[in-house]
Amino acid sequence: MKFDDLGLHADLLKGIKDLGFETPTPVQAESIPHILAGRDVIASAQTGTGKTAAFVLPILHRLSTIPRRKLGVRALIVSPTRELTLQSMDHLKKLSRYVHLKGHAIFGGVPMDPQIAMLKQGLDIISATPGRLLDHVYSGRIDFGALEVLVLDEADRMMDMGFLPDIKRILSLLPPKRQNLIFSATIPAEIMTLAKEICHDAVTVRVSPQTTTAAGIRHAVYPVSQPQKTELLLRLLNEHPGMSSVIIFTRTKIKADKVGRSLERAGIKVAIIHGDRSQIQRSRALDSFKYGKTQVLVATDVAARGIDVKDISHVINYDVPSTPEDYIHRAGRTARAETEGDAFSLVAPDEEEMITEIERVINQRLPRVTLPDFTYEKRPASHHRAHSRPHRTRHQSFGGQARHR
Repeated sequence: MKFDDLGLHADLLKGIKDLGFETPTPVQAESIPHILAGRDVIASAQTGTGKTAAFVLPILHRLSTIPRRKLGVRALIVSPTRELTLQSMDHLKKLSRYVHLKGHAIFGGVPMDPQIAMLKQGLDIISATPGRLLDHVYSGRIDFGALEVLVLDEADRMMDMGFLPDIKRILSLLPPKRQNLIFSATIPAEIMTLAKEICHDAVTVRVSPQTTTAAGIRHAVYPVSQPQKTELLLRLLNEHPGMSSVIIFTRTKIKADKVGRSLERAGIKVAIIHGDRSQIQRSRALDSFKYGKTQVLVATDVAARGIDVKDISHVINYDVPSTPEDYIHRAGRTARAETEGDAFSLVAPDEEEMITEIERVINQRLPRVTLPDFTYEKRPASHHRAHSRPHRTRHQSFGGQARHR
């Protein structure tokens, strides 16, 4: 199947071709026809598979082909983080270059005035985080009387982050007759309960098992004591081949800052992103990493989804994530669009139990690796040596798919 086969508006197809894409990803191929037909859709797919474009494209098609009934916002995308909100709007702007629709991202941590100015101009599409969206609504700046489509993006993450009360407040403000689209990496019971409350005769789209990582990811576990993690991390960054673009995940904001400072002292170009950083700091950090100005991005799980950065060579878990699902989401930052990548985990003795649980869920034994000339405080259980790998060239990607050259 090609994008030409989906029935999208000719101006959208022109924009897609200008970006160099021909073939939709599986979640796009399965979801878009149902959305174009006006059906409610509940879609789950792994990170990096093109979920954002799967709902942005049919929304743009609908708003371009169906006459406006009344003034006001016609489509609302609600996301749990600023990064996801910006990603949706970035996709919209790239894909709508030949259609005349206005959209804007609404999120906290930045001044209200620019958002107020855009709302006064009139918008067709809003991509928003729940809290800032409600601030504007309660101040009388947004009227949802014209709303036709609601998207809950990364819905499981919104549940994890405690946004359910805000989501229910938002739902109470929307017209009952609308199209509902729920996109998520996983569909836990809470999401299905919510979906039954708001969706009508929804189509469920599931692409690939929820408990697997991408086939192109090579996993490795590095057993090491907690005090030696930074030392081992520096060895990997300096000596392992192909460490061109690396995301390092920590469990806490304090740890992210601490690891970032240690890497900077060692002369490594690093950016840091977590929830306590201002939006300007987060945007600058992401841009410097995205455009290759920094080799390493140190992040908490706020970056596990929604960071659309091409060619991430390695994901390193400085701290083992607290759930197997978070491991899958973190690892999904690399090996996107059917490329290859590495997911390393620095594992202290008290984290081995979670690694065992991760292995059980993804049904895969993660190889234990030790560096041959690293002086361990406590000898790890495994004695396999690290293997050198040649640097790989990755394809550019957009919306989770490989670019056709």
